[in-house]
Amino acid sequence: MSSVPPVGPALRRLAARTAAQAAAWQPRLGHAVRTVGAHAAPVLALAEARHPLPGARVWADRERAVVAAGGTAVLLAAALLVAAPGSASAQTVLPTTPGSSAFTAPQATVPVPGMVQVAGPSPYRLPDDSESAQADVAMAPNLLPVEPAPAAPAASAPEGGEAVPAPAAAPDWSAPVPGAPTSNPYGVPNSEYAAGYHTGVDFAIDPGTPLLAVGNATVVSAGWDGSYGKEVVLRLADGRFAQYAHLSSVEVSPGQQVSAAEEIGRSGSTGNSTGPHLHFEIRTSNRYGAVINPVAYLASHGVTDF
Repeated sequence: MSSVPPVGPALRRLAARTAAQAAAWQPRLGHAVRTVGAHAAPVLALAEARHPLPGARVWADRERAVVAAGGTAVLLAAALLVAAPGSASAQTVLPTTPGSSAFTAPQATVPVPGMVQVAGPSPYRLPDDSESAQADVAMAPNLLPVEPAPAAPAASAPEGGEAVPAPAAAPDWSAPVPGAPTSNPYGVPNSEYAAGYHTGVDFAIDPGTPLLAVGNATVVSAGWDGSYGKEVVLRLADGRFAQYAHLSSVEVSPGQQVSAAEEIGRSGSTGNSTGPHLHFEIRTSNRYGAVINPVAYLASHGVTDF
């Protein structure tokens, strides 16, 4: 017959062991409670009971719970806002679609003095005009100091006399007849011409009007040339040829060097002409039909007085 050990000593040993473990954990739990209380005190202080009526303590407890939960939510949201890569502090601002403004100018416009281009045509397309964004460039006032142009050297005064002004610089290019109006533009279709169109530009001028070399050149030919009447052909410095037709008189000779704005002959109505005028051409080679727009050519060299 087996014997059962007494229960009393076993229970006493279990109680002693449990009490020892509780005593070991008590300092740690107390520190945790004190730490949490220190951090929560400012938030919980907002919910201090100020209700003198019965039941105020219950409402105060509920307020403290709500304030504590709200404060925790605010702190958690702030932490997420700072840390999240998609938050407001990490957003990338995209450029807006540009349009015309006071700081844009058409791409082909000649730059205005005092303005500089700060960006090329925009790659964006506007909803109402798909080409306007590509046709504009950004312009802004030039903020750099402008260097004054060097002053022309003063002419020395002769002894006992007034100062003589320095001579004006010779022009590089000139109109064939400065200020003369055009009566028949370049390129007008006409079946009477061998080329099928007007190969030059006609200037309406009186007979005997001086005709000027349009640039520094060498005289290629000067004399009679069939339907062109009396004519002069110049080889310009850039290899182009300037042709003057229907002259009344010629004042240069083949091989002669002439300067821009130098007189080469007088206007008339010789050859195949219905009245006094100057027929003027710019040719890429010295032959009939190898022509380009003479007005555009001279304008590219800064000549616009016609």
